[in-house]
Amino acid sequence: MAPFNKFQQVLMLAFDWILYSAGVTDNCHVTVTQPRFQEAEHSAHTALLPCAFSAQGCSPAQPQVLWFRFFTNKHEDLCTPECINRQKFKVQASSENHYSLQINDLTVNDSAVYVCGIAFSDSGSPHSKQTGDGTVLTKTAERHNTEEFISMIIISTLLLLYCITAFTILTVYKSNKKPSLLFKYPLKMKISSGRKIFRAIAQELQKQQYAEHGRQPDHLEDDTVYQNR
Repeated sequence: MAPFNKFQQVLMLAFDWILYSAGVTDNCHVTVTQPRFQEAEHSAHTALLPCAFSAQGCSPAQPQVLWFRFFTNKHEDLCTPECINRQKFKVQASSENHYSLQINDLTVNDSAVYVCGIAFSDSGSPHSKQTGDGTVLTKTAERHNTEEFISMIIISTLLLLYCITAFTILTVYKSNKKPSLLFKYPLKMKISSGRKIFRAIAQELQKQQYAEHGRQPDHLEDDTVYQNR
């Protein structure tokens, strides 16, 4: 707030310079009031900053209305009393003691402190030129794009976690089913087939052995012998 107070002092000196030849009334006392904060939606293209004042002991003539804008490291004279950019800024009188600054083509860069000044040029009183405490104007940025982006990230993350979980469950399920399918039933079939082949070979060898000795066997060995081996 120290830089802003210095700006106010410079502003008062500027008032004294602008109204150096001010007139005759010495009891004029002016009080200026402004709202401390004002917020404009991101979709707003125009802002209207109010400024009200009360005057005691001043002439009935209309005072000069001046507007200044303060940034962090600099200030601008917007209307002193003529506005430097009439397309962008315009001073309006809403009632006898109420004025407003209209800001057109409003952007985020217009966020600043706007100070209203009231000066009775026909008074030499030090209290006939006063400024308000300033209105902090802020315009919100477009937040819907950011919210949609965050929502998409959350949804994508949840879908990714779902896919990973489903893939893991499916892999574990298949790995548990494979031993029963590949080893349980096929293994029994391979053992049974091996026994049949071995039994057939044994029977053929017996036939050849008896044939070489010139006699046929009375009977072949029962299949159950090899089945139990």
